[in-house]
Amino acid sequence: MAKLVIDNVDLFYHRVQALRGLTLEVNEGEIVALLGNNGAGKTSTLSMLSGLYRPKSGTVTWGDRDLTTMQPWDIVEAKLLHVPEGRRIFSTMTVHENLQLGGYLVDDQKLVDERIERAYELMPRLRERRNQEGGTLSGGEQQMAAIGRALVGGPKLLLLDEPSMGLAPLIVKQVMEIIKEVQAQGTTVLLVEQNARAALRIADRGYVIESGTVTMEGAASDLRTNSKVIDAYLGA
Repeated sequence: MAKLVIDNVDLFYHRVQALRGLTLEVNEGEIVALLGNNGAGKTSTLSMLSGLYRPKSGTVTWGDRDLTTMQPWDIVEAKLLHVPEGRRIFSTMTVHENLQLGGYLVDDQKLVDERIERAYELMPRLRERRNQEGGTLSGGEQQMAAIGRALVGGPKLLLLDEPSMGLAPLIVKQVMEIIKEVQAQGTTVLLVEQNARAALRIADRGYVIESGTVTMEGAASDLRTNSKVIDAYLGA
């Protein structure tokens, strides 16, 4: 079983320390929420997992793979796929073209077409917009396109960075339902979110990160009722 383990990791941006002894794990088949305020180290964690930054110390393993020794493109080829904050779809390409790009490392075109069809089934709005340029989509539609593009790559571990950012509450609910269905179809998910309420509704477990280190962890159901989490992230 492919289990993600981050153990006692320190990460620096030049002289600024972003992660301090970060330790967490994601079991195969889980949705794990990583919660925290701006600057807590959430995006830094995903960037490290994608190979964009190397930790100064500590270990990062996914199954029998040492992610700290792999190049970003090798990590993608190993089916660890990152949907970054801000969607970052190609604005002058159609929805369908954006989805096709998700399969650029997949040699079997039939498989790419099948995954695109599954993305359309999961997110019917994308089918309706398939010939529309990405830059003309609403924020929620762009988020769906970004998730769909990653799914065409056949992820085993999907890293999602703030998928609810800037979206209306009804659209946030739809996006979270999509993420839950992605899990049901067999993909492990590490979900970075400021919207703790939405994230903890669908997650199995969660971690709260502050100043680059984990300060709380537990089952999502327990974190939803934790007084410190309620005060800091959920409100009354």
